[in-house]
Amino acid sequence: MTMLDGRVAVVTGGAGGIGEAICLGLARAGCAVVLGYNSSEGPAQALAAQLPVATLPHQALKAPVTDSAALAELADQVQRRYGRCDILVNCAGTTRFVPHADLDALDDALIDQILSTNVRGPFAAIRALRPLLAAPRADGSTGLVVNISSIAAVTAMGSNVMYCASKAAVDNMTKSLARALAPQVRVLSVSPGLADTEFVKSMDPGWRDEQASRTPLQRLAQPEEVAAAVVAAATHLTFTTGAVIPVDGGRPLA
Repeated sequence: MTMLDGRVAVVTGGAGGIGEAICLGLARAGCAVVLGYNSSEGPAQALAAQLPVATLPHQALKAPVTDSAALAELADQVQRRYGRCDILVNCAGTTRFVPHADLDALDDALIDQILSTNVRGPFAAIRALRPLLAAPRADGSTGLVVNISSIAAVTAMGSNVMYCASKAAVDNMTKSLARALAPQVRVLSVSPGLADTEFVKSMDPGWRDEQASRTPLQRLAQPEEVAAAVVAAATHLTFTTGAVIPVDGGRPLA
């Protein structure tokens, strides 16, 4: 499938488990992929070198989403190298497990880290890349932003209270920006349930099995399924904006 030949996609957090699958899915669809990373330079550079060859070259660039100046520099480098940005996937995120009832353990430093990465970060990336995303295209297509959210935005069950709140904020921001940036840019959220990444596989098997058993489809999401939703947003759901696309196996039904 090469429906996105000649397109350029920026993926923040591209070296993570879900981010890697998204980069691979977009590259297979024909995109040149720019992997934004913070501290994972080695994995990001290695992934960029391993992605399927596209019409334009792939690249890994340091772009911590908590640093607006770095994001502005990322946008400038994308402009100078490619002259366009068609897709932005906001996949960078952070969290830490804190029991919801333990309010004291959810300290101010962790709250600020979660909100600056998970909420301000996607907004800042969109702000930096908006001129490229909104630029007219010869084929009349729109720019696309996909924010990687979480089922925690709806269920309020997740690694900690502030993580859940941050993902609810992402979904709300998706709707606000879909209205504000139309018609030049579409904005969507893709909202996975618990995904079976290497990080999740390292957790207690009994806990993972319990999470799967509470899901109507009786398993966890695969990173490739999250990536497929992102690619579908770019290739097939071309009249969709302001929506939250679930990839959760029906977990809210349980």
